[in-house]
Amino acid sequence: MQEKKIAVITGASKGIGAATALVLARDGFDIWLNYRSDHTAAAAVARQIEELGRSCILLCFDVADPAAVKESLTPLLDLETPLVLVNNAGFTKDTLMVWMGDSEWKDVLSVHLDGFFYITRLLLVGMLKKRAGRIISIASTSGQSGMPGQVNYSAAKAGLIGATKALAAETSKRNVLVNVVSPGFIETDMIDGLPTERILPMIPMGRIGKPEEVAEVVSFLCSNKATYITGQVIAVNGGAYM
Repeated sequence: MQEKKIAVITGASKGIGAATALVLARDGFDIWLNYRSDHTAAAAVARQIEELGRSCILLCFDVADPAAVKESLTPLLDLETPLVLVNNAGFTKDTLMVWMGDSEWKDVLSVHLDGFFYITRLLLVGMLKKRAGRIISIASTSGQSGMPGQVNYSAAKAGLIGATKALAAETSKRNVLVNVVSPGFIETDMIDGLPTERILPMIPMGRIGKPEEVAEVVSFLCSNKATYITGQVIAVNGGAYM
């Protein structure tokens, strides 16, 4: 009998997180789906996962709240160890640094970096004991090249990349592989309101990416085709940053 495979995905009620949840469910993973507040959207994704024949546990908590992270995940981790963690939760508060308030800086870094730390630390123990795990964090072209108006977001995503490389070096001997997928402009709420006519000339492929195109790279990194890949940043950006 094949061992059950579980994937934990944060910020998965919509966008790249939801697409990743559905692709990994297609690949045979049961999903622990984290979201912060959109109960309706999360329930809709859960239904689609169940239609694919996999189970879905909905976990409503803020990844930047260490007590909530522990309270939600510890009872589940006492019973089972996920094979995959996808750190996807994130958001933007864009403004030029000269006008950036304390909360705009701290809130963005907290969700991306504190969230990565609290959840990854909790799941890592079981993965190391089992000598099996894949940890994938969703970064951004902004964290590789920098983006005006996104000093906070660029810092957070660059931090994820640095943390991933360090963690990969710590865990590789126990077969816990840690990588980053770095999307460019993708059809999600993140680009709502941005002027398409100004974005497209920045992309050599001349189009916006789809969430599923990011999710399929995550799928690859979670598969047996990626057993010798760790500490890497895989860009999905249509050539916008090379």
